[in-house]
Amino acid sequence: MYQQRDFYRHARYVHGWLSAFAFIALFFFALTGLFLNNPDWFKPAPEEAPVKLQLPNTVSQQLLDQENPSTALLDYVRAHSTVVGRYKSSEVMDGEVMIRLESPAGETDVWAILDTGEVEVTSKPASTVSLINDLHRGKNAGTAWHWFIDVASVVILLLSIAGFILFLSIKTRLLTHLLLTASSLALFILLIWTAI
Repeated sequence: MYQQRDFYRHARYVHGWLSAFAFIALFFFALTGLFLNNPDWFKPAPEEAPVKLQLPNTVSQQLLDQENPSTALLDYVRAHSTVVGRYKSSEVMDGEVMIRLESPAGETDVWAILDTGEVEVTSKPASTVSLINDLHRGKNAGTAWHWFIDVASVVILLLSIAGFILFLSIKTRLLTHLLLTASSLALFILLIWTAI
């Protein structure tokens, strides 16, 4: 009897301690999930006009001499233009370099013809809804944000388990709570089945 009481007391403690963090995370993911499901609520961010740069001859020659000039070209572009995002990918072919940058804050494409020194930089800042959606999904986010999503998921799971234990601990309403749980599970499975 005492062990059972201690078990429920610990469940209450866990539920209480995790609630503050979990409720903020739940609020964020519920709100962003709502926005993710209704993208037409926001206007898309306008794409900025491409910025054209001209590489000095010495820089063009240095880049041509490199097997993969992407990093050096990107350093030059960052110093002479505003770009959005982190390095995602690049492609070098016949003296042309294409670099793609992505982050929740937006994306940038850099295209350069090293023979002529022409560079075109096209940046597209994220709209409010795309920023929120990328954060919700963890798309193009950094390591710290991926850790936050993992930690938030574990905390919400622990909070849910502790809450469920407390939910079922009330003996006088156990049958009602079990019926509610079974009905909720059946409804959830039905919704998944009809959504596929």
